[in-house]
Amino acid sequence: MLEKLSPAQRLIIFFLVLFVFFALYNRYIVQPQAEAQQAAAAAQLKAQEPQIVDENAAPIVQNDLSAPSIATAQTPFMPDPTPALARVKTAVYDLAFDKQGRVRQVTLTNSVFTGEDHKQLELLDPSKPLPLELRFNDRAIHQAANSSEFPYSASADFIDASEREAAILLTQTIKDLNLTITKEIVFYPDGHYDLKVNAQGAGDYFVSVGFRPSAEIDPMTVQGVLVEANGKVDTIEDGEAKTGNKVWKASMVSAFDRYYASLLYNYGQPFDVYMNAIGDNQPLAFVHGVGEIELGGYIGPKYVSVLASIHPNLTNAVEYGFFTFLSRPLFTVLEWIKSIVPNWGWSIVIFTLLVKILLFPLSHKGMVSMAKLKHLAPRMKELQERYKDDKQKLQVHMMELYKRHGANPLGGCLPLLMQIPIFFAIYRVLLNAIELKGASWLYIGDLSLRDPFFVLPILMGATMWFQQRIAPSNFTDPIQEKIFKYLPLIFTAFFLFFPAGLVLYWLVNNLVSIAQQWYVNRRMALEKTHSKEEKSEKN
Repeated sequence: MLEKLSPAQRLIIFFLVLFVFFALYNRYIVQPQAEAQQAAAAAQLKAQEPQIVDENAAPIVQNDLSAPSIATAQTPFMPDPTPALARVKTAVYDLAFDKQGRVRQVTLTNSVFTGEDHKQLELLDPSKPLPLELRFNDRAIHQAANSSEFPYSASADFIDASEREAAILLTQTIKDLNLTITKEIVFYPDGHYDLKVNAQGAGDYFVSVGFRPSAEIDPMTVQGVLVEANGKVDTIEDGEAKTGNKVWKASMVSAFDRYYASLLYNYGQPFDVYMNAIGDNQPLAFVHGVGEIELGGYIGPKYVSVLASIHPNLTNAVEYGFFTFLSRPLFTVLEWIKSIVPNWGWSIVIFTLLVKILLFPLSHKGMVSMAKLKHLAPRMKELQERYKDDKQKLQVHMMELYKRHGANPLGGCLPLLMQIPIFFAIYRVLLNAIELKGASWLYIGDLSLRDPFFVLPILMGATMWFQQRIAPSNFTDPIQEKIFKYLPLIFTAFFLFFPAGLVLYWLVNNLVSIAQQWYVNRRMALEKTHSKEEKSEKN
């Protein structure tokens, strides 16, 4: 049946089916598996079974730091149930340190970051390795430093950095080994901090960026660890990590989910990053240190403007997937529009119109080509019947027909093919942009969440159906035509739970495409009428 379709129809059906397949696979297979794993981990923590697991392995290197593998220390990770050692308040979050000198929890204080239970959002999973944990190459030091026998002390139990920077000193004294470890941390109102770790006499040690935030896990987005080194950014997604992997001369490492990140950086003095695989091959990154090291750090939402204000290169921590090279400039344009039009919803509408104007020559050429092919469909069918036993002659006569009427069988495919990377880049931008969180538009209170009344996805499906009705089609098989007609219904059901900002983009895109298709149809009808009039005058 497929051989009866035009190349453009085959391409459209291929990409639509491919998109729906992966989307449904992620939603109904990947996401349930992830939820089951999280539930199993929570049940294990609740039972508090004293067993050794790989995810608590310290990145201990045996003598040679260039060794291809990292040995594991048999010391289970357990969250600290005791009261916080110290608390920090910034303009962005409230942060708590535990008595092991780790960042125990980060609670976002902006009213935008509230859950359905109306509680402020907490970024970290306390059952996972935490940021600023130290692990040591020397096994005796490692066991002593991570035991409850030698807790940290703090220079203050509370500091306020909500309006200007404030410093805190965390100190651990291991008397048995005559060793003192300090973490001097200066916090800033925007949530970033300066870290100075001093572990003179402890040999090689490792500073953890922590397990990625678990506040916003979406199977449609990327989460894991990102490392920037020598101007190149590499991403290790959940499920792809391998213990023993290293990155030399890194300038930034980030553990991230869809919207939030915990990261360490130093663009003046590169560092080495060591990787452990924990749980289901999830990445856990460490920065290697000896003696005293200085790092910058940040924990919080991945607002592009905030990251850029800390350091321009930190915007690389915002990951859009394969089409990042296109998504970043597109987001820059969207953010520029937002600076002029102070509403993200209307900014998306204007942005979509600009993209359609930019792509107008391509899409117009494709639509005209499809219309011409529809006009030639009866003649093409006659040729297929006449030369059904001689494919070579059929090909020659088909090419003559195309040439005589200025039609190109690939004219509808190539413009569509060139637009696909841009479509997916915009899709990734609107799916990953935390800037949409809490952004309202008309009756929608949060463009990062689904439409509460499902108005946008229903309108999107209706416009998709109407666009099919007015677009030229060359279906010769009624079964294929029925399948194609069901796609708007499938997409409507699928988009019911998509972020409203993304659905808004697709709806506006459909409306502009309908207007463009109407214009092409009217133009082709007028040309056909003029052609008939000229023929009648000649006769």
